[in-house]
Amino acid sequence: MKLPRFWIHAIQALLVSLVLLALWVFVLADVLNEYQDTAGKEKTANTTTLKNHSSSSFENGKYLTRIGNCAACHTVAGGEPFAGGRPIDTPFGAVLSTNITPDPTQGIGRWTADDFWQAMHHGKSKDGRRLSPAFPFTSFTQLSREDTDAIFFYLQAQKPSSQANAPSPIQWPFHTQPALAVWRALYFSPGKNLPVAIQTNENQALKRGAYLVHGLGHCTQCHGTRNALGGLISHQTLAGGVLPGKAWYAPSLTNTDEAGPRSIDDTASLLLTGADRQGLSFVSGPMAEVVLQSSQYLRESDARAIALYLQSLTSLEPLPPRNKPAESTTSVSLQGAKIYDQHCVQCHGKQGEGIPNAYPALAGNRMLLMANPNNAVLSVLHGGFAPSTQANPRPYGMPPYLLQLTDADIASVLSFVRASWGNSAAPITELEVHQIRKP
Repeated sequence: MKLPRFWIHAIQALLVSLVLLALWVFVLADVLNEYQDTAGKEKTANTTTLKNHSSSSFENGKYLTRIGNCAACHTVAGGEPFAGGRPIDTPFGAVLSTNITPDPTQGIGRWTADDFWQAMHHGKSKDGRRLSPAFPFTSFTQLSREDTDAIFFYLQAQKPSSQANAPSPIQWPFHTQPALAVWRALYFSPGKNLPVAIQTNENQALKRGAYLVHGLGHCTQCHGTRNALGGLISHQTLAGGVLPGKAWYAPSLTNTDEAGPRSIDDTASLLLTGADRQGLSFVSGPMAEVVLQSSQYLRESDARAIALYLQSLTSLEPLPPRNKPAESTTSVSLQGAKIYDQHCVQCHGKQGEGIPNAYPALAGNRMLLMANPNNAVLSVLHGGFAPSTQANPRPYGMPPYLLQLTDADIASVLSFVRASWGNSAAPITELEVHQIRKP
């Protein structure tokens, strides 16, 4: 039975009204939260000024700023430090980072410590404008006031830059204030606490590790699983995910098959040097940049605290079923072995054993064996380069094969490696390589 046109228009009007009502409720909720947050801030306002800080505060601020990896996002390649302009990819387009130097016009030179706390803890600028969640305030909201003050003091001591803040080329309406209000109402609560299990635990190293992982280190921003609107799925905060705008996969930190070396010593070594203790496993891709600019400067106690916390997560996660054994055809296997002998055997060895402190082992290599093949394919396409760190200043690297190997070649050699020397992972298809090459 066909409804009369009058009823169709009435239903459409009702649906639009419900959507507008929902939007109004979300915005109202955000405004109320803002009022409560401001009231709380006024009660606990810390009127710290630069004069109240010492050289030790400066060094602490420098350390915290490095561990928070602030320069990575707020500095373009070859640009002035902290002057902004670097694009941060999101599912809705790129957001350009802002100038956080002490320039009074373009930077945060006129900000107070309270203004900076508002940005870090509440995700709002000096004028109350809602900030894009591309700035990880959803993690920084867990930082202590003492730490945000130290970071602010350090930034205020940097060289001012007059570089103007450019508008972000993000899709409308996702960067508008009403849209951000809706997003905040759905996915953000200022000062969200760490897991209860961590709060009640008496192990101070475990608490410190959780603080660094969830707060200052903002690991969930890359390693978290997100929904269609870019909100973190609460029960999968470190379960892994493909990075927006890139094909790189940030592996799960709770799944023992993806989390990398399980020992505290190996995980701490990866953070500090970019390699495990045996020198047979290296970080690469976006994580290499994190180690280069941030985690290599961790105090050893903090690196071990992070490793301890991550180990506590993997110990709580049941082991998932192994990948199905590879079922490569004989022709594909022979082709893969031929390509391996031609391009790979000299560095990675006949049995995939690698060379310590130079080239990673492929036998048992977790990055290579993950169900998600993105990182393995990207490493062959664009090369693999470990970060240059204080402990490993001249790392070896693998050249890119983007122009030398076809999609079929890469699928063959990776399928061969994933099924050799005790490895047991599903083969990679030519179509998968093509999709990863051209996302």
